[in-house]
Amino acid sequence: MKKLIFALIAGAATMTAAQAQSTITPRPYVGVGVSGADREYNVPGATMNDNDGYRFSGKIFGGAELNENFGVEAGYTDFRKAGGSYTLNGANARTEVDGYNAYIAGKATKQLSDKFGVYGKLGVTHTKAEEGSATAGLNRKVSDNGAYGALGVQYNVNQQVALIAEYERFGKKQDFGPKPDVVTVGAKYSF
Repeated sequence: MKKLIFALIAGAATMTAAQAQSTITPRPYVGVGVSGADREYNVPGATMNDNDGYRFSGKIFGGAELNENFGVEAGYTDFRKAGGSYTLNGANARTEVDGYNAYIAGKATKQLSDKFGVYGKLGVTHTKAEEGSATAGLNRKVSDNGAYGALGVQYNVNQQVALIAEYERFGKKQDFGPKPDVVTVGAKYSF
């Protein structure tokens, strides 16, 4: 994983150095979004009675367009707490899951017109999930690094403001917490 992170940083530095030799100036941007992910509530040996399922949470991101086709981006999605109830050995109880994903990625964009574009992102993600329960021994935590990928569309409102919609994949599926398949809608502002 350290080699992959080093390769991404070296690649971004190389692209930035190559870009500095051209007349196009990198264009930074920031954005906010709403991300939706389903949740897993797997309690070993229990029967799940209900759960909050698909929930929406906030996302912040930022990056730089190095030229009209390539850029880099980093982001953070905080998956707010959600819960479900279960039955274990005849007793009813409740469980809650919480987590977040953070990523850094290279981004390739193809403008289809002045207003519309499509893009893809590829990079690395850090995922953390926690499950808490009143039942002793069922509190768990997991922290993992993995591959990150996204496909999205962008609508340019004007030269500074754009609306986005994207499908994101944050690493591999965990036994509990937010699932890695996420849908995001948001807006970004370019400087």
